[in-house]
Amino acid sequence: MLKFWPKLILSVVIVMVLGAAGGLVTAGAIPDWYAALAKPPGTPPNAVFGPVWTLLYLMMGVSLARVWHFVPVGAEKRRALVRFAIQMILNLTWTPLFFGAHLVAVALAVIVVLWVMILLTILAFKPLDRFAAWLLVPYLAWVSYATYLNAGFLVLNR
Repeated sequence: MLKFWPKLILSVVIVMVLGAAGGLVTAGAIPDWYAALAKPPGTPPNAVFGPVWTLLYLMMGVSLARVWHFVPVGAEKRRALVRFAIQMILNLTWTPLFFGAHLVAVALAVIVVLWVMILLTILAFKPLDRFAAWLLVPYLAWVSYATYLNAGFLVLNR
């Protein structure tokens, strides 16, 4: 178990730092561009996003560490980690598209693909480490909600 802790810390730190980088793009757009958008029903207050994403990134890091540490080397582990990496890249791509470039339609396409990749990651993690898979379910739920919001922003702000 002692060998797990460095992997856990590294995984959580990497996921959190990558997530925080997206937050830097977001912060610049909130007071002007985002504030001026018509918002779909159910849009939460801005203060909700930071804590939610922090918790989700923490859970994603723990999930990654569990698969990295507890699953034996092999094709299934490699496939699962590649899926995790792809969904993480998509996650990191969405923020600059939506908040940075204001490409709401393109961001919607990316978040739909992200949703599919999260689901595929959960399905790849499940036979390897059920707990790691379950740790990603709230992330899938939040991205489902974010997809609704993204679509709502697109429709309301044409």
